[in-house]
Amino acid sequence: MSHATASRSFDHYFVPEPSRYPIFGSIALLLFGAGAALWLNDARSGPWLFFAGVAILIYMLFGWFGQVVRESQTGQYGRRVDLSFRWSMGWFIFSEVMFFAAFFGALFYARVLSVPWLASGDNEALLWQGFTGAWPTSGPYAQSGVDPFTPMGAWGIPAINTLILLTSGVTLTWAHYGLLGNKRSQLKLGLLATIVLGAIFIALQAYEYVHAYADLNLRLDSGIYGSTFFLLTGFHGLHVTIGAIMLAVMLFRVMAGHFTPDHHFGFEAAAWYWHFVDVVWLILFVVVYWL
Repeated sequence: MSHATASRSFDHYFVPEPSRYPIFGSIALLLFGAGAALWLNDARSGPWLFFAGVAILIYMLFGWFGQVVRESQTGQYGRRVDLSFRWSMGWFIFSEVMFFAAFFGALFYARVLSVPWLASGDNEALLWQGFTGAWPTSGPYAQSGVDPFTPMGAWGIPAINTLILLTSGVTLTWAHYGLLGNKRSQLKLGLLATIVLGAIFIALQAYEYVHAYADLNLRLDSGIYGSTFFLLTGFHGLHVTIGAIMLAVMLFRVMAGHFTPDHHFGFEAAAWYWHFVDVVWLILFVVVYWL
């Protein structure tokens, strides 16, 4: 095999130049975490450190991802780099699956094991007299003056939000088919529709939270039900927000002429993330709102 033939047979692996962005990311996370901890403990410096961390993190994200986009658009990435990106995104989504699995596991433990155990046998007779353990509950302290709350129903805003997210999955898939068929108008319209649907979902969830606090007396400190409800729905809402931002970046890149039917993993990565968020919501709707 000649040298020229060998060069064509083996795809090169791109080695990036030294970057300053990892140190900025480390500083951002340090300020972010320390600021959040100090803020929760009413330290005056907490909010300043927290938002300084956020600002540095935004700078890092724009700079680092902008560099990656430029490297991709100038043809520096080959098949091996594309494969490494796919594995990286796959492992990232797997870590997110484990993240939500821990939260769903906490809900399962509290609802199926812990609360019934507190209402059974000697625990009920000696410690928590009169506690029935029915779900939803504030916990055993409900008999000790905790204000009652009304649980969030499934067939209102949550059902509407379920329809919205399912529809957004369809519009994003339609956009993907537009990209594969080199139909740029379909791609742009599908992306825009998905982003708008995501924004509507976030707005309706914000209204739901206001309704929970103002009308249902359902708060983050409303016992185990309140804490698990806001933990799961709040972190999912954060992921929807991140996903919508990712898709907005993809729309700007599409408008700038990026992506081709054969070279568009940035779009695919954002789509994978969005479909993952859709699936998590379906599970969340069933186990948190419906059952």
